[in-house]
Parts: sequence; C-alpha cells; structure tokens
Amino acid sequence: MSRVPPQVHAGNRHYSIVCSSCGARHEDDGLILDCPGLHEPAFLRTDYDSPRTQPLSQAPRTTTGLFRHAQLLPVARAFPDAPGPVVHRADRLGRQIGLNRLWVAFNGHWPERGALLPTCTFKDLEAYTVLGRLPADPPVLVIPSAGNTAAAFAWAATRHQVPCLIVVPAPALDGMRFPGPLAPCVRIVVLNGGATYSDAIACADLLARLPGHQAEGGARNVGRRDGLGTVMLAAAEALGHLPQTYVQAVGSGTGAIGAHEAARRIRSGGETLPRLLMCQNAPFAPLFEAWHRGGPAPAHREREPLARELTNRRPPFAVRGGVREALDESGGDVLSVDNGAALAAMALFEETEGIDIEPGAGVALAALADAIRAGHVDRDELVLLNITGGGRARQAREIPLVAAEPWLRVPWPEDGDGPRRVAEQVSQRLSYAPAGVEAAR
Repeated sequence: MSRVPPQVHAGNRHYSIVCSSCGARHEDDGLILDCPGLHEPAFLRTDYDSPRTQPLSQAPRTTTGLFRHAQLLPVARAFPDAPGPVVHRADRLGRQIGLNRLWVAFNGHWPERGALLPTCTFKDLEAYTVLGRLPADPPVLVIPSAGNTAAAFAWAATRHQVPCLIVVPAPALDGMRFPGPLAPCVRIVVLNGGATYSDAIACADLLARLPGHQAEGGARNVGRRDGLGTVMLAAAEALGHLPQTYVQAVGSGTGAIGAHEAARRIRSGGETLPRLLMCQNAPFAPLFEAWHRGGPAPAHREREPLARELTNRRPPFAVRGGVREALDESGGDVLSVDNGAALAAMALFEETEGIDIEPGAGVALAALADAIRAGHVDRDELVLLNITGGGRARQAREIPLVAAEPWLRVPWPEDGDGPRRVAEQVSQRLSYAPAGVEAAR
C-alpha cells in the first residue's frame, strides 16, 4: 500500500488530542507528541468523536485484524492486512497455576488460533497504528529499540514504504529476521560493542534532530498506546465485558498504559477498571523499584535479565498520564521475578498450550503464578494475561526468514561520547553538510 493519501491532514480525523495535564485540545497532524503548554511533563491522549455505545461483542464485524478497531485508533488510514491480537480461555494453564478463570491474549505466530503477527510480538500492533497515524509525505521516523519494536517497525514500514531510521544495540539484530528483505527506506543503525537499549535511546534523541527526521516518540505517541490497547478491546469482545485483572510484562509500561486507557474508554456505567499487574525481570526492574519505594525510576545501567526487551532505563513513571497514574487509578501493582522463574514459566506455557513464548511473556506468567501463591490474586478472579510475544520458534520452522542487513554499524566507545559519534557517522552517510551534525548536538 502506498503512503498516506494527500488529502489526509489535521482537521479531517475522527478524534482530537487532549493534554492529560492542562486539558488543551489539539487537532492531530499525525506527529504531535507533546502539549506546548507550560506545565509538568504530561502525556497526550486521544478523544474519539464517536465513543462506543454498544458492547464490543455486539459491534458489526465489518473487518478483521487490528483495524476492526479503527473507530478507537488514532489513524488516518487502515492497513487491511494487519492482523490483531487473539484472545482465548486457557483452562489447562489456569489449573496449573491455581486460577479458575484465566484468559490469554496471544500476540505472535500461532496459525491454529488465528494469531499471525508477522514479527511475533504485540509490537506489530503499535507499529501499524503509528504508521496509520502519519500525515502525507511523513518525515523519517527515528526509532530506538531493544529488538522487538525495531522488528515490528522495520517490517511494517517495508510493507508500506514508510521511511524509518532504527537504532539498536548489536544483540537485537539476532532477532530481526523477516519473510523477505527490508525496503531501502528502512535503515538500521547497529551499535556494536557494549551498547545497551538506553544507549540506543540516547542516540535516537540526537538523530531525530537531523534535517527531515522526527522522533517516533515511544510512549508519548498516542498511536503506540492506542495500538497496544487493542489487546483490551479484543478481550472485551471475547468476554463481553472487561476482565478484573490485567497482567503484562513491561519495560516502559506503554502497553499497560494503553490497555488502561482503552478500558477507560469502553467500560460501561458501573464497570470497574481492570487492576493492572505490571511485571518486570530482576535483576533490572526500575519500575518495580520506583513503585515500591515511591521515587523516580533508578538510572543505573542494565544488567543481565533474560528479557532484554524489558530493559528500559527511562520509563515514564512519574509523567502525568504515565505508569504511576495508571497504577493508582486501577489499584494495580508492579511485580518482579528472576530469570529462573521466567524460564520455568516459558516451559510451562509450551507444555500446556503447545506454543513457545518470548521471555517477556514468561516473566508475566511467572509473576502471575507468584501472585496467586501469595494470595494477591484470588483463584476465582477473571484474569487476562497478555502473552506479548510467542511462536517465534514455530515461525522459524515454518517460514523461510531473511536476516536484516544493517545500513550502518558503529563501534560503541567507552568514553561516553557514543551518541555524538553515531550522529556524525549517520550524518556523513546521509551526505549532510557538517551543519547537520551541529544541529544534532
């Protein structure tokens, strides 16, 4: 499909953008990330023109996949081929962990269940929504990633010819394999050496200042949060109402915030918001530490958790509309489990459900099992467990995959000057004048 048609512009969308701090309302140009008002950091939120007036389970099924929820997505166009999350009851798994009413939202590759997300994680949901939000002739989106987000944006942008500059630490490249080669408009910058996800974020901050480039925005992008929130919309369709408890592994917490925002939009009159249980992987659990000690997320570097995708050193904990507010509003909590527990949970899921899952999903399942044993989750609670990624091993057996080719590899220095050096090399590769590098400083 081609890029956004020329007639798409601010003013003809089915929603507006509202600041969660000052309440200012903005027309969406497809790129806005922050309110220009002078106040504390605050997320923007979407306000849809036609809120749902009937249960999602009774909504007309005029389409399938992600964009059957287009009325509650901040998009100017839809991609009909974009698959969505799949929700099913998991009785056998529930019995194994002591839960009578467990439902699973599976995001990945599991054809028998109808799960066909191309890069095997729910990051596909955010990638297609962000691309669908863009204006005509968009700038180059700059996206840092620990791996899964990079893969999702790389493949969606390849399918629909949207220019992206993606920055990843070297280990992330191992998981970037696709059904075909990436398009030339998708450029991957690999940080060799000891660079971490947080280093990729720092590089992207500079690269977004290059001429013709734009930060994708991460959790600040309403497209990301609302796209990931379709997991809650799909669950409401399957259940006919909201779950009591929502369980998800988190790095930044963007997906859990998106689920919370979606639940706020669709709940009926007296319906209680699902309690959020956000799960992290010790020994690196900044949101767990921030929530339980009441301060900002710690700024130390990542250590070695099994789930590298959860290692965000700059999560939006205290921002208005961010993690802390979602936890407070939902009566939620942040849990943490170690690598051994996550590995055991991954094996349990494959044994009971018949499909492999990603480490982050193992973290969520292990944390849920711990919470049940500790009495923090009642055995009769209606729980939705978000399996944020799965079926990667199954997909690799069934589909010939092509490894991504980096556009640029940059050795990561130990002197703290890495982001500037990366910006210089990218600028040179793009044939910008030296002034372009100065603008990125």
